[in-house]
Parts: sequence; structure tokens; C-alpha cells
Amino acid sequence: MKIWIISFTVIVLLVLLYSVIPTLLIRIYNLGITKKVQGENRIVLTFDDGPNPHYTPQLLDLLKRYGVKATFFVVGSKVKRNPKIIKRMHEEGHTIGIHHYDHISSWLMSPFKLRNQLIMTEKAITECTNEKVTFYRPPWGHFNLFTRLISKKYKIIMWSDIFGDWKVETCKTELLDQLRKTTDGGSILLLHDCGETFGADIEAPRYMLENLEIYLKEMTERGRRFITFSEL
Repeated sequence: MKIWIISFTVIVLLVLLYSVIPTLLIRIYNLGITKKVQGENRIVLTFDDGPNPHYTPQLLDLLKRYGVKATFFVVGSKVKRNPKIIKRMHEEGHTIGIHHYDHISSWLMSPFKLRNQLIMTEKAITECTNEKVTFYRPPWGHFNLFTRLISKKYKIIMWSDIFGDWKVETCKTELLDQLRKTTDGGSILLLHDCGETFGADIEAPRYMLENLEIYLKEMTERGRRFITFSEL
């Protein structure tokens, strides 16, 4: 019985050392990650989990209408299915970064698999843009013991503000107020242009877009400048 308890404890500790503890240390002490940018009049809009063939073109239309550039952290397998959307993002001046080939947490991947996820996603993006990929955001903001070593060629971008916009109810009741509170210069805002990932509502991006349009109108009227990471 004691041997079983010891073995179980050792396994739990190893799992924590590989996944949760590195994530906590990196995020608490900002080890090699970016959560804010310099500039009192700058805000960075970022979007995860796309491209989505229905909602991402609508988002691009909205951004174009307000003259706003954004940064997209894309899923490589979706890039392969929607290359025209990625080409449009690139042509319209948006920045495109890596969000794994499949939307899988780094906690669940070996170092070898994580490396392949990054390589495959970079290849998928480069085939559409013919440009080097510089930025990376791991799904859910999860790191493992080897993430920083394996991803050292990229700049890891986190966020200062996240809104729960993957749920329809949040978008309907809270999102606009939450966005309006994010007026600090240098903020990095995280939104989602796809509701197909685990725990998300498929129609959530529809309501996110409605709120985002109101927010963009208000912020541009106040003179706030939205930038991409490529501009920094």
C-alpha cells in the first residue's frame, strides 16, 4: 500500500514539474514572455484559434472598415484548410503567429511532438505568406518544461486582458463592458475568431464581433491606436 502511494506521489510530482510548475513560473515571473507593450497610446488586438471560414472573413472586414491591424495566432491544421484567409490577413497588413498545428495543450505533448507542432504550423503559414514567422502563443497559455527551449526562435506573446468571449453568454452580457475597461496603453487583448475548440460555443464569435465593432468605434474616436506586433 505504501509503495502504491509513493509511486502515485512520484507520478503526480513529475507531471507537475513537467507542466503546471513551469507554466506558473513563466507566467508569474514573465520569463521570456510578453504581456504588455510600450506606448501610452497603443493597444494590441490579438485573436486565437482561427482561421474560421465563416467568422474570420467577417472579422477582417470589420478591421478593414476601421483601419485597424491585428495579430492572429492561428491553428496550423485550419491554415491548411483555409489558405486564402491567411493570404488575405497577410495582404491586409495583419501579423500572423503560431498557435500549434492542433489546438492541444503543451501539457499533453512530449518535447518531440511540441517541436513538430511548431514546425508544421510555421510551414503552413509560410506557404501562404512567404515570410518568416516570428511570434508564438501556446494554447491556453500552457507551457511545459521544454517549451522555452524548443520555441526559442520565436517571441512568445501572452496577454494583459482576456474576456471569456468563447462563451455566448459572456459575449451577450459582459464583453462590451469588459472591453471598455481596457483603455490602458500597452494592453494586449485576447479575443477568439473561432468557437470550435473544446469548451467554446460555436456561435460565440458572432456576438464577439458585434461587441468588438462598438468598441473599435469608440476607441478610434478617442484616438487610440491599434498596432500589430510586427510594428513594434
